[in-house]
Amino acid sequence: MTFPSDIRNAMRECLLKILWAKDDIISFFRNNGCTPKDVAVVNKELSRARMIDTMFTHLASKPDRGLGQFRAMLHALVNWSHFDTFYFDKLKKLSRADAERAIEHLMQLQEIRDHKLSESRRRREKQVKEAQRPQKTLEKLKAVHIGLLQGDVPPQRRGYQLEQLLQDLAKLSGLTTTAPFRVNGEQIDGAIKFDGEHYIIEAKWEEQASSNESVYQFAGKIEGKMYGRGIFISMNGFSSHVVQSLVTGKALRTIFIDGGDLMVVLEGLVDFSDMIDKKVEAAQAKGLIYADPVTGAPKA
Repeated sequence: MTFPSDIRNAMRECLLKILWAKDDIISFFRNNGCTPKDVAVVNKELSRARMIDTMFTHLASKPDRGLGQFRAMLHALVNWSHFDTFYFDKLKKLSRADAERAIEHLMQLQEIRDHKLSESRRRREKQVKEAQRPQKTLEKLKAVHIGLLQGDVPPQRRGYQLEQLLQDLAKLSGLTTTAPFRVNGEQIDGAIKFDGEHYIIEAKWEEQASSNESVYQFAGKIEGKMYGRGIFISMNGFSSHVVQSLVTGKALRTIFIDGGDLMVVLEGLVDFSDMIDKKVEAAQAKGLIYADPVTGAPKA
């Protein structure tokens, strides 16, 4: 995100209309978040306008685009009330009328920008809310699941459909979801937010129970994320040696879900959110990453 160029230009004009001494311009920068290193780029041998341009260009080139400093300067300028009588009245280097017009213009630009940002935020919130709204009932999702089991979808498409089914179930439980994405070359099958934590999802529809390789690959994805947590869904379950190898001597970051667990949810016996809660409880309290969604007992 960059600071709007029209507001930045209006701020430049304000500074030229309200400050004459170059030391005052430098003090203004210091008083609005510019560090000694920032201030060092400004040479007082430059003209007043060039000093301001140099600082603005420097701030805009920083990794954070100088957003904090620009916002602080904007706040200072739209609330400006000090007009130095030495330069405005005695030397008449500056005109108060010109300064006030420049400030008024800046205030108008700020109001327009804030209104646009507010409208944009409302539209974005509405879009996010719509995207998280459940599109299918539990009965329809159950029918989709049965169709997948009966081969209504080609094998190469079942994984994608399973991802969508999980997204829909999470939304039906009021959980915030993230669509599948790629990051640093890794394919992520989506994510859900549960109890304040984000869980990365891996969905597998394979003929056999998931093997060590796919589980370890997913564990690697989790390890590379801050406080990473994951949910691995394998329609045909997990072998006991896979479960044991993942928990032995390691921090528990992943919980396992199989096709039977999903069927329990689709039958309405437990809510999707309740299933996650039960499995997280089993992992945290008992060290079980593959637990029954109703009783919390180990499944393998």
